[in-house]
Amino acid sequence: MQVTKTNAMRILDAKKIEYEVLIYDNEDGNIHGTAVAEKVGRPPEVVFKTLVSHSGPHLYVFVIPVAEELDLKKAAKAAGEKKIEMLPVKELQKWTGYIRGGCSPVGMKKLYPTYIDSSAAALDKMAVSAGKIGMQMELAPSQLAGIVAAEFCGLVRG
Repeated sequence: MQVTKTNAMRILDAKKIEYEVLIYDNEDGNIHGTAVAEKVGRPPEVVFKTLVSHSGPHLYVFVIPVAEELDLKKAAKAAGEKKIEMLPVKELQKWTGYIRGGCSPVGMKKLYPTYIDSSAAALDKMAVSAGKIGMQMELAPSQLAGIVAAEFCGLVRG
C-alpha cells in the first residue's frame, strides 16, 4: 500500500530518524486514543495523544498515553505557568496546522514548548499521530524528544 508522506514524516526523513508507519481504518469515526491503539495493535501505554494547551497567548504541547488524562496542575508546573487551559478544538488548526485526531507533535506551524509524559522515557518505541487521521508513526521516545526539543516529566493524573 502506497503511503502518502505527511509533513511530520518528511521532517523525520530529513533528520534521518527511523520510524514505522501504522495505518488504521477510521471509516467508523472511532478515532479516540484507545480505539486507535487497538486498531494499530499496540497497548495503550505505548500510543500517545498530542494535546495543545495555552496560558494566555503562550501555547504548550503535551504528549501523554492515550488512556490517561492530562493533569493541568502538573502541566502548568512543567510549563512554568500558574494556570494552563486546553486550547479550544476550533482553534487547533489555526495554531498547529493539524485537526483533532490527526495532531502530531512533529511539524506544527511553530515549535511550541513540548512535554512528553515521563512514562515514555522507559519505552523502546512509542506511537504518535503522523499528522493525519488514520496514520500513526512509531519511533524511539528519545528521537521524538530530540526533534521537538521536548522534556520528559510527569503529566498525567494519578
